[in-house]
Amino acid sequence: MRATYLLLLALASAGSPLVAGADYPSRNEARSQQVTLEFAGKTRRYVLYLPDTNAHAAPLPLLVALHGGGGHAEFMADDERYGLIGKAERAGFAVVFPNGHSRLPRGRLATWNAGGCCGNARDTGSDDVGFIRAVVADVARRTPIDRQRIFATGMSNGGMMAYRLACEAADLFRAVAAVAGTEAVADCRPARPVPILNIHARDDSHVLFDGGAGADAFRDRRQVMDFVSVPETISRWVRRNGCQPAPRRILERPGAWCERYAGCREAAAVQLCVTAEGGHSWPGAARVRRGKGEASQALDANDTIWNFFVEVAGS
Repeated sequence: MRATYLLLLALASAGSPLVAGADYPSRNEARSQQVTLEFAGKTRRYVLYLPDTNAHAAPLPLLVALHGGGGHAEFMADDERYGLIGKAERAGFAVVFPNGHSRLPRGRLATWNAGGCCGNARDTGSDDVGFIRAVVADVARRTPIDRQRIFATGMSNGGMMAYRLACEAADLFRAVAAVAGTEAVADCRPARPVPILNIHARDDSHVLFDGGAGADAFRDRRQVMDFVSVPETISRWVRRNGCQPAPRRILERPGAWCERYAGCREAAAVQLCVTAEGGHSWPGAARVRRGKGEASQALDANDTIWNFFVEVAGS
């Protein structure tokens, strides 16, 4: 496969920067790279951010961050909406934002083939597992990556794709975390137990906590699916990982709680964090897509996700 990339000195247009946030140095924008990658006969792309940490003397952990359905890589890389680049800089890991399958020249309105969802990526059988594997391999050719600390996370359809990676790429990904997304594959047979974190709002009106697609899921319901519930998703991974059936409450505060299933094979813990409010959004986000309501501030998704990854990876 042939790959080329362009280092952008400013990934901004029409006053809408790729990275925003008062506590985030603007010079870091210049360290975001937009990379094109030839895969399966198509030109696809991703955005890569490398932290200014230890001059990359040691291999970096890598987080693969997957945008939601109808989004794109730059949207997921916007720190006002997700804060992942700022977290990567502070915690010292590389983060890559692959762009999903899109029929549009600029890659907008992209989706992931997460199994039963979503959109054109699903309907055309887009090999998104293969593409994400190619993205990780391409990143590893550019900078030293710690192969034992490669993780995936995603929002909504991106969270569903993270679950598919746990099912089909457990050889590559140490652990995954899904936000506002549940499992969407019909047959999941991971090669090994995979630590799982699910973060979901109880009042999500898009991917309903108790299963099904809410009224605001898509205008054309054929683009989505009858979503699996959060409890069923967690139950499946508790069984697959051989965890003890009764969870332990590890966090409880106004508006949020987390519980952990322990005793799992290969210490592959399963954790569920629930916010009372926030709807279909990324907890802790400063800004969400118009019409989606305010994100819950009772839990910081980035801190919760990274703390979970560090714990399960043993580093």
